Amino acid sequence: MGAAGSSALARLGLPAQPRPVWLGVAALSLAAVALGTVAWRHARPRRRRRLQRVGTVAQLSIYPIKSCKGVQVNEAECTAMGLRCGHLRDRFWLVIKEDGHMVTARQEPRLVLVSITYENNCLILKAPDMEQLVLPDRLPSSNPLHDCRLFGLDIKGRDCGDEAAQWFTNYLKTEAYRLVQFETSMKGRASKKIFPFVQNYQVAYPDCSPILILSEASLEDLNTRLEKKVKMEYFRPNIVVTGCDAFEEDCWDELLIGDVEMKKVLSCPRCIMTTVDPDTGIIDRKEPLETLKSYRLCDPSEKQIYKSSPLFGIYYSVEKIGNLKVGDPVYQML
Repeated sequence: MGAAGSSALARLGLPAQPRPVWLGVAALSLAAVALGTVAWRHARPRRRRRLQRVGTVAQLSIYPIKSCKGVQVNEAECTAMGLRCGHLRDRFWLVIKEDGHMVTARQEPRLVLVSITYENNCLILKAPDMEQLVLPDRLPSSNPLHDCRLFGLDIKGRDCGDEAAQWFTNYLKTEAYRLVQFETSMKGRASKKIFPFVQNYQVAYPDCSPILILSEASLEDLNTRLEKKVKMEYFRPNIVVTGCDAFEEDCWDELLIGDVEMKKVLSCPRCIMTTVDPDTGIIDRKEPLETLKSYRLCDPSEKQIYKSSPLFGIYYSVEKIGNLKVGDPVYQML
């Protein structure tokens, strides 16, 4: 009973009546329900995203040594730092100059002719007119660490030994080179130092993100405009998607493939590297780059990001690690 009711009873000379027990119980029950509702709202899982199928995985490729040949696999683990199949990891090895600066096919086009297979816990490297090199996948901790330089950023690398250094030096025949390996205990390059406006992640020796996706239809569209057709190997994607329209991948933001979730970082700005023939190791310096520039430049509002580079393929970060395989459906999460 409220204060006004108690005063009225007092004026009549009647004793104040106690508050009915059921009112207290009801109040407690309502409070419990309210608290329970709040707890449920916090505990319940996120609303499931709507999935729209946009294609199918046609090809998976790992490029163990930056700028060397890729290894096609039927399935792979997708880690935060890129694709992995057994001990083969994407761009975890790097050729450097003796001062630590990276060497890619931009400077040494014949790197694209170095092929890699994996046997008995070793990488087997082969190249034209060279004896094969057998490289253990795990290096002694006594091997020195190098301070390496990729696109102006510092990163460590474990030296792969004198035999590997001599092999690349003899093959390229221009100056002394060494091979280094990234180890998972090392700190990768921070995405924010590569592009300040993107989400947080780390990369080892890839240019700027752990995953590159390109569609078969986009390549087919490009080839209709070229006198000399080019292969997918010119563009070195990790995941090739079939069953979509040309450049449809430009519109994909968040993807689900297998049990892996990915988020778009930015479009891939293409450079002189795309003019290196993966079959001959000869750099053309013109095509297909010039044709791409004729119709794949960015919107003027994004010129401060991409400048005059044509866009071909999409970079992704890995939001949820897992496994994926050739034949998996590719879903856009809406």
